[in-house]
Amino acid sequence: MPLVRVEIEKGFSPEYKKALLDGVHRALVESIKIPDDDRRQRLYELDADHFEHTGRSNHYTIIEITMFMGRSNEAKKKLYRTMVDLLTINPGIPSNDITIIIHEPSLDNWGVRGGYPASELDLGFNIKV
Repeated sequence: MPLVRVEIEKGFSPEYKKALLDGVHRALVESIKIPDDDRRQRLYELDADHFEHTGRSNHYTIIEITMFMGRSNEAKKKLYRTMVDLLTINPGIPSNDITIIIHEPSLDNWGVRGGYPASELDLGFNIKV
């Protein structure tokens, strides 16, 4: 159940934003094997004067993913590559304008399913990818 936060500059079309979120989700499904129906994403649009990105275009995109610990470095590398490949195709973000950050709090630090630590539950999917 990764939680995704995407930050972009304001002014892009609804189609652009949908393609962006769809590409992020598709990369997560393909590379770290989350269930396709496990989609928790937030899109933050910032005024240009609140989003500095020296040396990058107005397409500069920051993608932060908070997910359960357990994925291999190879799976994370695949995630980065897949996400960049998909987003350069559609919606057309230059590859150097994409920054991806992963946060991995331990399962003890996730309160889920009615207030239980994720470490005490059967999550229903494998995080050892």
